[in-house]
Amino acid sequence: MFCWMKHMATGLAAILLLGEMGFAQSLKPALIKLPVSYPQAMEQTPVIFAGRPLLVLNYRDDAKVHTKDYTQTMYLYIRDLCTGEEIARFGAGHSFVSALVEGNTLHVFASEGSNRDWYQSIYHFWSTDLKEWRREPAIPRANKEHLFNCSVCRDDQGYLMAYESDKPVKFCFKFARSKDLSKWEKIEGLIFAGVDGKQYSACPVIRYFAPYYYVIYLHRPIPGHNGWVSFLARSKDLITWELSPMNPILEAGPGEGCNNSDVDLFEWEGNTYLFYAIGDQQTWNGVRMAMYLGPMRRFFEHCFPEGVPTTTVRTKHETAKADSPTP
Repeated sequence: MFCWMKHMATGLAAILLLGEMGFAQSLKPALIKLPVSYPQAMEQTPVIFAGRPLLVLNYRDDAKVHTKDYTQTMYLYIRDLCTGEEIARFGAGHSFVSALVEGNTLHVFASEGSNRDWYQSIYHFWSTDLKEWRREPAIPRANKEHLFNCSVCRDDQGYLMAYESDKPVKFCFKFARSKDLSKWEKIEGLIFAGVDGKQYSACPVIRYFAPYYYVIYLHRPIPGHNGWVSFLARSKDLITWELSPMNPILEAGPGEGCNNSDVDLFEWEGNTYLFYAIGDQQTWNGVRMAMYLGPMRRFFEHCFPEGVPTTTVRTKHETAKADSPTP
């Protein structure tokens, strides 16, 4: 289903030119929403593994939340983006998946579900052949919090994770570091929760292009826009963040309900593909795709045009306390 899009990019060369002209006028980079849909999906990560573009996803039946059968509906799986074939299934009882390729190993992170107490700690899965999977703890939940989406990127110090929690703000995200993708240390006192430290900030995806970290996250509905929208922020130190003046960078259009959430992205043959969830945040969902004609770094940079004022978010708050594991 996916590989025909590389031919489409060539045919869109004229659109690239027009897009650059429009960018000079509107300052907002063009995202082309493609006529592609993955039904009954939400959290996902596109990766390139062994030269193949893959989509790592999860499935669960939220109609069974807080019932004795909820975790039985959960699993992680992988689809080949060229053929649409499911090529792996693993991680029963886990959800809110993310992934990262390092060398010949696919690393997958997901939250452990429960039948009555929502989502617990985050676990690390890894495999070199997509058949045999190993599993270990990554981020333990603290202070009776619940952990959901996470995202991992490489940086100059090793690896950085942004992970979603429902405490102290429902929802916010925090950070952790690792040298080897196995042992993680939480960065104490940093909580991303919007301008006033109290704003809904969910399902982060993080990338690093020196000197900036970039995070795309979900923002609650705002006046003049359709439902839940995706915002973009950048930071040099994880403490002071700038919100893109182009926000929201994604907003639900026709047929997408009132939600554009759970963004993840990768670069393939010179273009950037954003996968995102649609739906109504309650009864139905799916995954669609948007394309930016150019590399990922340029997409992020275009969302912060020089000379355009930005809004600042601080993640270090006086009330923030070090986490302690939940007994």
